[in-house]
Amino acid sequence: MTPDQLDGVFVFVETVQAGSFARAAERLSVTRSAVGKAITRLEERLRVRLFHRSTRALGLTEDGRIYYESCQRALDELAAAESLLESGRKEVTGRLRVTLPVLFGRLCVAPVLLKWATLHPGLELELSMTDRPVDLIAEGYDLAIRNGVLKPDGTLRARRLLAQRKVLCAAPAYLAQRGTPTQIADLDSHEHLLYRRADFVHPIQYEAESGRLVEIAPRGRIRMDDLALIVEAAVAGMGVAWVPSWLVREHVATGALVPLLTDQRAVPLETSAVWAAHQQMPLRLRLAVDTLVAELPAMVPE
Repeated sequence: MTPDQLDGVFVFVETVQAGSFARAAERLSVTRSAVGKAITRLEERLRVRLFHRSTRALGLTEDGRIYYESCQRALDELAAAESLLESGRKEVTGRLRVTLPVLFGRLCVAPVLLKWATLHPGLELELSMTDRPVDLIAEGYDLAIRNGVLKPDGTLRARRLLAQRKVLCAAPAYLAQRGTPTQIADLDSHEHLLYRRADFVHPIQYEAESGRLVEIAPRGRIRMDDLALIVEAAVAGMGVAWVPSWLVREHVATGALVPLLTDQRAVPLETSAVWAAHQQMPLRLRLAVDTLVAELPAMVPE
């Protein structure tokens, strides 16, 4: 395969993952016309049509799908070979850009990554705290830490880091006034401090003995998108909070908050490391993920 032919393969893979010629051109820092010409040359060489083209969408033909899967396997093998060579050198260099959820990132993830960075003076580490959904590829991040169940996405890869245990809790003063719930049905009569993001109020979830998911839509007059504020409001006796247990550990230990329905099995909050499927996985990225897998659970006991 000539260098021009190899370039055509890379342009093709980038176009599939970008979803359009225009976006692929942005990623490759070339013109849309250059992308289109590279794809046309590749189709002429292969004597097949790789894309269904229309003014609204760009989709793979069956031949295109088969060719893409083969190309992706080949690129994965190249990435594995490069990673193996890097492992032999055992030197972590280059820049690693990581996006983290604000509270969990600052209190739990960042300390692990900063400690790891001190061991590798050749590493440039950039941490960005945000609770908004980040497009890793478009915004140029190498790694994201995400909470919650991940939707299937062929452009991303993920590795489970841990499960955050959730707890329902309230202040003694609130319980003295409103009563202590002893079963899930009792929650309907309580004032809940709602965690709301993007117009979505996160439900309270328990697992029944049968394995069935029991999901409660909490009701309350106070809504916030900051878990730390929700905890403060709960300590002040303003309502019931549904939060990760690590966040209220000290308040529970001092008696400022009382765990509720402890005989019920709360559904944990899954936390994963996520990176772009198409990118090669350099040593710095692989070791960062390995470090989080090994050390993050100690920061957040399940």
